[in-house]
Amino acid sequence: MRYEFRIEGCVSETLSRAFPELDHHQAPRDTRFFGTVTDEAHLYGLLGRFRDLGLHIEEMRRLPD
Repeated sequence: MRYEFRIEGCVSETLSRAFPELDHHQAPRDTRFFGTVTDEAHLYGLLGRFRDLGLHIEEMRRLPD
């Protein structure tokens, strides 16, 4: 399963490294992380990491395979 996470604001390169399994793209008002999520436990682990780092997810969506 592939997912995209749209994060409010610009995420620094240092914080982006906390998600080595995801690619990221900076946009003017947000940062988008995207990549393969292996299972539900991995998804919840990613969500927990975003939360623990104080990153606000504005949108999360599953991408077509």
